Amino acid sequence: MSRIHDFTATDISGDEVSLSSYEGQVMLIVNTASKCGFTPQYEGLETLHSELADKGLAVLGFPCNQFGKQEPGDAAEIANFCTLTYDVKFPMFEKIQVNGPDAHPLYDWLKSQARGLMGSTSIKWNFTKFLVDREGRVVKRFGPQDTPEKIRGEIEALL
Repeated sequence: MSRIHDFTATDISGDEVSLSSYEGQVMLIVNTASKCGFTPQYEGLETLHSELADKGLAVLGFPCNQFGKQEPGDAAEIANFCTLTYDVKFPMFEKIQVNGPDAHPLYDWLKSQARGLMGSTSIKWNFTKFLVDREGRVVKRFGPQDTPEKIRGEIEALL
């Protein structure tokens, strides 16, 4: 697949979602975890969603248990945690793998479009973020230490 809008993913409720439903929007795609030092970033991600969704931002969360087994729960546990702890309203998807032979095809594509430090393709930790413009092009990859607040200006520049 050559366009982000050609991919599908299963949401946290088990429904298949075509990313074509986000065509024309800026997307911030994040691999998340509920038991990580970066987990409080859910709050900033939700702030971005609540304040910028009407301008065309879609924050998409993809739970992943590949880093320190910091997302051990099933879909219901993850959804409950996100809702009860951070009042997350942005779309959350089923738990996936982002590296290795079982990586979700979306993440294989994202990594090919924006490499990490020193040209690395693999995701290094939870809360790595990919910023995608309205045309579906990956504009930038951000590391876990790049908080939603820190990257807000770059997001707003695309809206």
